[in-house]
Amino acid sequence: MNPELLLFLLLPLAALSGWWIGRRQGRAQREEGGVLPGRYLKGLNYLLNEQPDKAIDLFIEMLDVDSDTVETHLALGSLFRRRGEVDRAIRIHQNLIARPTLSKEQRALALAELGQDYMRAGLLDRAETLFQELVESGPHRHTALCQLRDIYEQEKDWDKAIEVIRRLEQITGKGMRDIVAQYYCEKAEQAHRQGENATALKGIRRALSEDHRCVRASLLEGRIAAETGDWRGAIKAYLRVAEQDPEYLPEVVEPLSRGYRELGRMDEMVSFLRRNLAEHGGISLMLALAERIRQDQGDAVAADFIKEYLKERPSVRGMDRLIELHLASTPEPIREKLQVLKDVTDQLIANKPVYKCQQCGFTGRTLHWHCPGCKSWNTVKPIHGVEGE
Repeated sequence: MNPELLLFLLLPLAALSGWWIGRRQGRAQREEGGVLPGRYLKGLNYLLNEQPDKAIDLFIEMLDVDSDTVETHLALGSLFRRRGEVDRAIRIHQNLIARPTLSKEQRALALAELGQDYMRAGLLDRAETLFQELVESGPHRHTALCQLRDIYEQEKDWDKAIEVIRRLEQITGKGMRDIVAQYYCEKAEQAHRQGENATALKGIRRALSEDHRCVRASLLEGRIAAETGDWRGAIKAYLRVAEQDPEYLPEVVEPLSRGYRELGRMDEMVSFLRRNLAEHGGISLMLALAERIRQDQGDAVAADFIKEYLKERPSVRGMDRLIELHLASTPEPIREKLQVLKDVTDQLIANKPVYKCQQCGFTGRTLHWHCPGCKSWNTVKPIHGVEGE
């Protein structure tokens, strides 16, 4: 049976049980002329008349808060939050916290649940206050810090996010410097957008000091250098990516090529492409090298180069380029057939994602450093294989 349905079926029973126990202990007044309380019968009537919202509200009012029913209230509140009924969840958890009979652990649990209610409702300032209280109180410090980190990420308050990460490192003993590096990159990106390149470069240096393998920092440094005409600095930053994480090489092919072209050193670009293609592979590297071959030796030689590569590593993008090179020199009857194939490969390329999160599988055509799916940092990378790199 669906656990949510089961909980709703048990709710009237829980309310009745609470009333009966209270009656036996002298905490409730005896209803006139009947064994069952009138409010309970009224709630059942709501259920029978398919008015579950009214029934639920009434049963919650009847369900006294004591040591035996706290778990039921917590479960109900969590259920309402999952169903998107945040107002009800907030009301239940606020009602719990207001009870002086709760133990320290029970109150902490209710505070944590209420904080999650506030986050779901977008009331981040209220949630922050609750989680800060939990951080100081102790029992749920780790959970509260993780929630605070989520809040500060949503608010883009990177300094506070860094403070929280430092505390998490102390509690868990686990290094999280790669995430701190991403926060410094966020600060650098913000400064760059505001035209404060000096501040942005300081952030980049801090990011690399936290995580020397931070590809994002190198890409941003290369972009800033290119925008200011510092092509040597741009090339240096982009070359660093090959050492940090070769999976991101497709991100540097175009800007690196421009840098070498501006300096008149395209022979070095060709050497870079050949070296990394042999070591790491990748359709972006191959196509860039094929274009250089085409410019120097013509379409036929470039087509042969692509064909040989595709024998070892099939690729839709490679096939698309190979067809394109043959179209211009192919007689009309065959050209029409090739054009049909070209249209197919174009559609395949246009509709396929380019990036994939290694953590949750989220895919898209934009590189996200913070995965929109699982909220992990630095887990989205270019897709490899026949339909990717």
